[in-house]
Amino acid sequence: MNKRFVGVLIFAAVVALAMSALLYRVLVNRPQQSATAPAATTKIVVAAKDLDVGQVIKEEDVKLADWAGIPPDGSTIHPEELKGRGVITPIMAKEPVIEKRLAPKGAGGGFSVLIPPGLRAVPLRVNEVAGVAGFVVAGMHVDVLISGNAPTGDNRLGTVTKTLLQDVTVLSAGQDFKKDPEGKPIVVQVITVLATPEQAEVLSLASAQTSVQLSLRNPLDKAVAKTPGTALARLFDNRVKMGAQAPSDDSEVPRPRAARPAVIPASLPVVRKEPAFVMEIISGTNKKEAKFETASGEGK
Repeated sequence: MNKRFVGVLIFAAVVALAMSALLYRVLVNRPQQSATAPAATTKIVVAAKDLDVGQVIKEEDVKLADWAGIPPDGSTIHPEELKGRGVITPIMAKEPVIEKRLAPKGAGGGFSVLIPPGLRAVPLRVNEVAGVAGFVVAGMHVDVLISGNAPTGDNRLGTVTKTLLQDVTVLSAGQDFKKDPEGKPIVVQVITVLATPEQAEVLSLASAQTSVQLSLRNPLDKAVAKTPGTALARLFDNRVKMGAQAPSDDSEVPRPRAARPAVIPASLPVVRKEPAFVMEIISGTNKKEAKFETASGEGK
């Protein structure tokens, strides 16, 4: 092997060892920084305990606490500004109390703060079966069905059932207006739903004049089904159409017949009447005529 090449390798190794030793001494002698240095914090208002829906915030319910990083939108540093505000969504202990989780100032607390602007809370009286056997709780979505006799139409159809409203939000079940995360069933006599003012009028009339029943639906299902409704007569004869008269016998429902065009007979040959044969008879001064009809005519 070339001695000059070996000398270059030895020189390079010595230089590398020297630089490594120098770098090690620099790093060892460098002052150590604390790995747990506290990040920049700010003071914001957080919940001192769990706050339920409808609860009115009191002075002891909130407190100032350190918050690392950027404070969330809607937070405040003045606890006195939150006193008397109603809670519209649950707030856990040590969570920031932000504006969108609270009712407007002066609205207070309780049931009314859960009603969005422009909507109304409409109570519906139901029984255990009509209330989906107690499985309807606050926050669920239902369809409202009504059953009764239509004031107009064919009474032979019997009781008529139709879907009145779809995808209606349940605001409360009985006196419980809190959303149960476990979905525990509870048998109630009154269920309150959210509706527009126009829907509230319809529900009020339906509740007083018909039998109301609820059908539970998936809250993610927003499709609106178009159904014609059904009647008691249709359960026994599926030929009955909604809005049509029920058949009185086993025959099909009569349908109007189209008018038949008038039949114009073909032209008949014209029968011409032959003139009568006239004979003059002269007797002296008397003169008279005698007429004789042909075979195709009649004599006088």
